[in-house]
Amino acid sequence: MEEVKVFYDRVGNTLTVWFGDPQEEYICQETGDEVILMKDKNGRVIGFEKLNFSVPASKSLKVAFEAVG
Repeated sequence: MEEVKVFYDRVGNTLTVWFGDPQEEYICQETGDEVILMKDKNGRVIGFEKLNFSVPASKSLKVAFEAVG
């Protein structure tokens, strides 16, 4: 089973999601939509970071996943 890692930095206002090994990060690419793609040496996206992401202090971050195919 694959593993997805989700990190929310309330101080830095970022949401980081890894669906590949973070240690294989080779290059990052900004998309222009306050999203940064993290890629491995082959150019495959292994994660992303959403900038200026925030959740009100009175709420908690909930994450749900659905398998397709």
